[in-house]
Amino acid sequence: MDRNLALEVVRVTEMAAVACARLMGRGDKNLADQAAVDAMRRAFDTIQMDGTVVIGEGERDEAPMLYIGERVGNRVQGAPQIDIALDPLEGTNLCAYGRPGAISVVALAYRGCLLNAPDTYMEKIAVGPQAKGHINLAQSPAENLASIAKALKRSIQDLTVIILDRPRHEALIRTVREVGARVRLIEDGDVAAAVSTCIGSADVDVLMGIGGAPEGVISAAALKSMGGDFQGRLKPRNEEEIRRAKTMGINDIHHIYTAEELAKGDVMFAATGVTGGEFLKGVRFYGGSCETNSIVMRSKTGTVRYISATHRFESKPPGYS
Repeated sequence: MDRNLALEVVRVTEMAAVACARLMGRGDKNLADQAAVDAMRRAFDTIQMDGTVVIGEGERDEAPMLYIGERVGNRVQGAPQIDIALDPLEGTNLCAYGRPGAISVVALAYRGCLLNAPDTYMEKIAVGPQAKGHINLAQSPAENLASIAKALKRSIQDLTVIILDRPRHEALIRTVREVGARVRLIEDGDVAAAVSTCIGSADVDVLMGIGGAPEGVISAAALKSMGGDFQGRLKPRNEEEIRRAKTMGINDIHHIYTAEELAKGDVMFAATGVTGGEFLKGVRFYGGSCETNSIVMRSKTGTVRYISATHRFESKPPGYS
């Protein structure tokens, strides 16, 4: 994919982040999410591509915009055919209640290269570059931690594991503590948590646990671009979710997906902070302008760029209402 496309897609996450950040702390997660969706869609329409949302805000009848299967981009003749995985506002509760860690995120790949993941759960494990090749979801959490510690040339006691704070993770948290590793619990946002394993300043070594399958595909694109490692295995909650997965072409529900299987070939990833966190600073508003902080990366080159931008509202670009 053209490297200029990576810089164009940052504008998409910036616009979504600014739109929902204006609603931070108002206690209405649906309002914040809708603002992000609306702004992201408008921004996509300015980009020269023939895009299809393969991971989005749900099925067409459930989401007014950016639903699975929706076409975006200006779709001029000769525009590249791109599959898109997106979350206009990852961490809707975080934004609604003014808590850190909410982001706007998009991953791109050529047509047919992103797993069309159903809206179900996925068991995940993610690590940074130094532990690449040393994870395996077929093994127990204790075995994975021992393998990761060996790769990092540390003791297990020096590892930090980031886990969503959910009742379903009680046994996992107990196991991690029993083997001596440190635990960092988060309220929401496991895409940012997965990426943090590749950022030394975040002091996170591994993501473990069960979260959304769509977010798993987005995380895989990011980890692949940063040289990290990711594995995922679907965890459907009922027969209906199994049926839906099979209609999407997933026949082996128990298959363990690698990052390459989830996000094949040349992929791009972009994210903009909404509320400040360790991963990205949030949107800051001033008189007549705001500041955003974003990250953009390409798997082809391994380039990771951090972008700080000032947006002046008097020019009223598309997406800034």
